Amino acid sequence: MPESDPPGCVEFLVPGDPDQNTGGYRYVRKLVEALCENGCMARVSGLPGHFPHPDQVARDAMDQRLASFPDGTFVVLDGLAMGGLPEIVEKHTQRLNLLALVHHPLADETGLSEADRQWFLETEKHALEFVKGVITTSQHTAARLADYDVPAEAIRVAEPGVTRTKTPQVRGESSVNNAPQILCVAHLSPRKAQHQLVEALERLKALPWQCALAGSDRRDPEYSRQVRLAIAKAGLEDRVELVGEVEESGLADLYRKADFFVLPSLYEGYGMVIDEALAEGLPVISSDGGALAITSSRPGVVQYRAGDVRALEARIRNWLEHPDQFDHACKLAVRESRRIRSWADTARDVSEALRYFSGFPANLHQHSEFESEWLAARESADHRARSKALTDELNQWLLNRYDALPPERHCPMQIVDIGTGRGSNALFLVPGLQVPQTWLALDQDNALLREARQRVDLLDVPFETRTVQLSPENIEQHLPAEIALITAAALIDLVSESWLKALSQVAVRRDSAMLIVLSYAGHFELSPGHPDDELLQTLVNEHQHGDKGTGAALGPEAPIVLKELLSAEGYRVELAESPWTLGSEDRALAQMLMQGWTEAAIEQSPKDRDRLAHWLETRSRQLSEANLTIVVRHLDLLALPPGEQP
Repeated sequence: MPESDPPGCVEFLVPGDPDQNTGGYRYVRKLVEALCENGCMARVSGLPGHFPHPDQVARDAMDQRLASFPDGTFVVLDGLAMGGLPEIVEKHTQRLNLLALVHHPLADETGLSEADRQWFLETEKHALEFVKGVITTSQHTAARLADYDVPAEAIRVAEPGVTRTKTPQVRGESSVNNAPQILCVAHLSPRKAQHQLVEALERLKALPWQCALAGSDRRDPEYSRQVRLAIAKAGLEDRVELVGEVEESGLADLYRKADFFVLPSLYEGYGMVIDEALAEGLPVISSDGGALAITSSRPGVVQYRAGDVRALEARIRNWLEHPDQFDHACKLAVRESRRIRSWADTARDVSEALRYFSGFPANLHQHSEFESEWLAARESADHRARSKALTDELNQWLLNRYDALPPERHCPMQIVDIGTGRGSNALFLVPGLQVPQTWLALDQDNALLREARQRVDLLDVPFETRTVQLSPENIEQHLPAEIALITAAALIDLVSESWLKALSQVAVRRDSAMLIVLSYAGHFELSPGHPDDELLQTLVNEHQHGDKGTGAALGPEAPIVLKELLSAEGYRVELAESPWTLGSEDRALAQMLMQGWTEAAIEQSPKDRDRLAHWLETRSRQLSEANLTIVVRHLDLLALPPGEQP
């Protein structure tokens, strides 16, 4: 993607009053302040009306506010504001640079009816089709957006920061011995589950403590009434204080006075208050709801299973009754406070995201269309290039394995295709493999999977698709327990070494074969030659090692790395050349390929932009005159488990 500067001005739109003191609103305010301090003109505006299920006032406000921005303005739409208004987002998508800021999907809110949950799911999914990209506040939410058909490359994560004012105070045994102050900061709502904290504290009445519940009681008046009644019924009016919504200075004072922090939330998209508490040196008791499973998995925090009141009670009791354990948690929290991110870190992440998204098409739907066009253009060349010898060898191995099974275990052999795209790999292999087969196709782009399913259905083979963003951490759970073959095409040169290690271990544990084809080998030749061919290839290969979503990519080294990993496990691994040879009959593919090379090279070396653009102009003219041949080197890899020969 071409190098570009981040936009000079960014508009943030949120529903209602931007000065509300919830985590989501504080995130936007602090981010805007940090962006401005970093030299970017940023501002946040509130929209009147009812959100996230919008009324007419909300619709008109969003439409009019977007219409007021000049062409090309970068506008970051809070998920609460845009999730229910896909038609308004679509109306302005071509004229403005629209991005979504998603704290957590609307359908993940606790207490929704099934009808409302489904409505939020469909409308937010639809709205996300019309933005250039998405910024999320956690890796958890980024992974959740696979269910919303958002491709991984269209997501950037900018986790919250904290405001640092002083060195955190050291708490310890003396705090517990003098009626410790417990603090919970969250607006009163069923998802935040303050009623469960009250229930746990009721069982601890015999122990000394005081508790402050800080957060707005106006967002859900009925729930707030229920919490007050629960406090009264438990006889805790003099021990549990409903502080209400407080200003920032008042909130900082509450953190300073507290001895430990409790967050009983059933679900969080991140959980900013965990960072804020730790920044003050406060030890934390937190549920593992949603992103909290990751956010609160750190020194100074003890977790419990979300919704388990008995476990929450036990965690609090442990600190109240065992000062030595509380003292240890306090020391860990102070140590962890030094590692908490600042808002400047968040602003830097967002600035990089804005720079990254500036080269994207107008909306994510267009991005999928481009991917489909590219995959369609290369399919013929892919099929011509693939090693027939490796396919035949794999076929014989599968036949031998199938024949060796006892009759009662004769069932279709499970094949998993990773990075399926529009199904080219399956279309090539299904006719060439002469055993009963069933396929599981995995890809992060749901639109491409739909296309693959339609195409492969014509082959009359079981073909299940699953939209998923695979990572080293989750690849084990997303692949079936029994697999005969793991296959992928044009994939592993884009992934990191840790990702490839995780994939190889999945294969080893399942004793499955691997066929990984069309991995870019780092070399291409164009005839006739050009003085800048070597410069272009060098820059393209450098670009291959960039982060494609899983960490620094292996690029051309990937097949060799995979061979070494599997050979060390006793696999018999073969590599075979599978070069593209492109001529005038492949004009569309060749033009797209050279355009992509040039863009990647310019991204690596902006100073050579003119030189590289001239290279592309010359090569495009030669291609149109049928005076250009391109050879791109690829490698196919076949790996067979130890002890089994074809």
